[in-house]
Amino acid sequence: MVMERLGIDLQKISDQNGTFKKSTVLQLGIRVLDVLEYIHENEYVHGDIKAANLLLGYRNPDRVYLADYGLCYRYCPNGNHKQYQENPRKGHNGTIEFTSLDAHKGVALSRRSDLETLGYCLLRCLCGGLPWERSLRDPAAVQAAKASLLDELPESVLKWAPSRSSCREIAQYLVCAHSLAYDEKPNYQMLKKILNPGEIPLGPLEFSTGGQSVNVRTPDNQNVVSRKAATKQVSQMQNRSIEKNIHSERSAESCLTGRKVQKEEPPTGLLNSETAQESTRRRQKYCESQEILNEIKSSPQPSSCIYFPNSFYEPYQDSTSPDIFNNSRSSSWDTSTSTTGMEVTDFTLSEETKADVYYYGFIILFLLTLVCLALYFL
Repeated sequence: MVMERLGIDLQKISDQNGTFKKSTVLQLGIRVLDVLEYIHENEYVHGDIKAANLLLGYRNPDRVYLADYGLCYRYCPNGNHKQYQENPRKGHNGTIEFTSLDAHKGVALSRRSDLETLGYCLLRCLCGGLPWERSLRDPAAVQAAKASLLDELPESVLKWAPSRSSCREIAQYLVCAHSLAYDEKPNYQMLKKILNPGEIPLGPLEFSTGGQSVNVRTPDNQNVVSRKAATKQVSQMQNRSIEKNIHSERSAESCLTGRKVQKEEPPTGLLNSETAQESTRRRQKYCESQEILNEIKSSPQPSSCIYFPNSFYEPYQDSTSPDIFNNSRSSSWDTSTSTTGMEVTDFTLSEETKADVYYYGFIILFLLTLVCLALYFL
């Protein structure tokens, strides 16, 4: 299989320069939603959305590609949505920092999983980090932190942001994503409107020439999220699925290899009851969060031009350290100081050092002579 060569990913740009501007993060979210909507319409979920999988074009840097479909999963084969079922043995699958709560519980991925993962990605790009980034070695602790963040929306996101109002759009986005039922189709247009409440036409991102970024140094390229890579990947997966006629559930790690996974189905009545209770709880939480967001929206807002302190990516500062070599420096090195205050080292060899150099040089020359003679007579 031949694929187009891609350039640097957004994670490396973020590591080098820090957080992105709010306008850039929101535009990036809208463009990724376009790609996800197309993938979801073709019965697949991506399963691993993060800045490291958003790459600039190599020859055409005007585009941003959503790559890495290794965890892609067919959530609705032949129009039949997978049933909600927790499986702890398959829990914590994916990139632990961004994976959804369903993936932590071992539930097969659905559309709401992609939307939740995208929300974490946007929050990290804007704030420079996530509340659970110090607990990444403990998946259970990360799962608990994510559950706490989602249960306390929107206050949890607003408090995490450098400014209380700077993450309002992302908080509202996560509220809507978290309120979705497991098999519910998202309202993509509403989610895009949340990220762009003023319906301002999308412009160049901050790491492009047209963006005129002042607080992030990045390549001078204009970027537009494209569906091209997603289209190729989805088409290939559909062809494989039709040819192999795979109708059983495949694990997230082996969905592209055609390996079947056997599982026990719970009683349908009990499954529907649990799903209904979960949906009701999410709906109630959504209504409460919307009331809080409306109160925040009605309160006076600071200037729209917001600059975020880069608390997670501090520039490296080289502290002056004592010269540990001053005491061990050989006495055969003469040091003097110029009139400008700069230390100047005179590499003059002492007589003893010169004798050592001559001695070892003579030995080496003698050995080379012996080798040449041996080769000549042989």
